[in-house]
Amino acid sequence: MERYSKITKKNPREIVLLRAFPCIWGKCAFCDYIEDNGRDEEEMVRQNHQVLSQVTGELGVLEAINSGSCFELPGRTLEEIRSLAREKHIGRLIFESHWLYRNRLGELRDFFGIPITYKMGVETFDNDFRERVLNKHAGFRTPQEAAAYFDSICLMVGIQGQTKEMIRRDIEALKRYFRHGTVNVFNNNSTSIRRDDELVRWFMEEYRWLFDDPEVEVLYEITDFGVG
Repeated sequence: MERYSKITKKNPREIVLLRAFPCIWGKCAFCDYIEDNGRDEEEMVRQNHQVLSQVTGELGVLEAINSGSCFELPGRTLEEIRSLAREKHIGRLIFESHWLYRNRLGELRDFFGIPITYKMGVETFDNDFRERVLNKHAGFRTPQEAAAYFDSICLMVGIQGQTKEMIRRDIEALKRYFRHGTVNVFNNNSTSIRRDDELVRWFMEEYRWLFDDPEVEVLYEITDFGVG
């Protein structure tokens, strides 16, 4: 498991994959990532320290991800990130959060005292597919609702049952309402959700221009950020 990486092509930053307490929802139909969760705080803090010790601050931006939301990171890990940001002159942090924490985003902005970009896993703005098939438990109805809280979103493409029109609407919403975005091409995992290879081929051809968009990152493999 790689837990530290450096991204230099788009939005240069260091990125760390940390361990945290169980996800507030933890029932998304497509996700087996939550197996990285834990309950042994001492062990998680120790592992997170080993990862954070690799951060140099040279790019001025640090992204910290975990198998859930940033609010589930141990308190001592958050304190270590704050100290690290001050010591290494890191000017911006990037965190992920579930929609259920949308009213708490200001807490960490106050805690760290530096700008934070919050990402949310939208997966799709097709409400029926997101809730009935993916079981995301994110109750926003429009992209504008999500954009009122989050700066950046993650979309997922290439799932059986998804359509080209759904993907077109999602990409349009990303570009219209959000400053940044990540598009994850779905890869089969241990869940029952399956990849649609034909839809993936269409997407990679139709939206090849996204690879040149400075504000959108396309992950063809889940480890394309160098962690995981």
